[in-house]
Amino acid sequence: MTCRIDHLVVVAQTLDQGVLWCEATLGVEPGAGGEHARYGTHNRLLKIATPAHPLAYLEIIAIDPQAARVAPPAHKRWFDMDDAALQAAVAMQPRLVHFVANTDDILGACAALQAQGVERGPVVAASRHSRRGLLQWRISVRDDGHRLFDGALPSLIEWGKPGDAEPLRLHPRNSLPRSGVSLQGLSVTHPEAGRLQAAYAAIGLDGVKVQAGAANLVATLRTPKGEIRLESLGV
Repeated sequence: MTCRIDHLVVVAQTLDQGVLWCEATLGVEPGAGGEHARYGTHNRLLKIATPAHPLAYLEIIAIDPQAARVAPPAHKRWFDMDDAALQAAVAMQPRLVHFVANTDDILGACAALQAQGVERGPVVAASRHSRRGLLQWRISVRDDGHRLFDGALPSLIEWGKPGDAEPLRLHPRNSLPRSGVSLQGLSVTHPEAGRLQAAYAAIGLDGVKVQAGAANLVATLRTPKGEIRLESLGV
């Protein structure tokens, strides 16, 4: 089983705020995204792929005030977006809070985590329209919306629909232009570093450094403004 970085998740209070932050911080305007009816959110995307991280993109996501959610009311939004502490933090400025890892066996990866005593949550089907067609994927989302390990344990995603012969054909990176921003590395510090490293090993995730310390997720990006570090700072 193998997993690799699919995308970084930056949560903003509003999508307009997220766009302004991206322009000021990274020196570029994010590309088009879409809406997620199940969770009442919308996003903008930025390609940050490199040979080491060929699928990587940056997602700037916010609650869509115009959207009517279709998920059951008892289910929280993904990525802890209903959490009061996270909302307070991103009200100040958008924040890197999480990342998503790509797998070609999401059920197996969730089972591998469960064997480690980590409940990643059920696998739900999601989709949105794009200029190249309907994007479809399955993603692990807990009913309580929790990210786990302060955002350092990735949500799992499998693109396409079951049985799709070319699951990455409509991956978002394929419709995004080069941005001039590239992911140089992703690292984690966490008080439960050993348990987190074991969870990474269980799903075959390489390329994310883990050390003991205060909870923090750090993405290093090469940008038109030079090298930039985005940090979660325990949010």
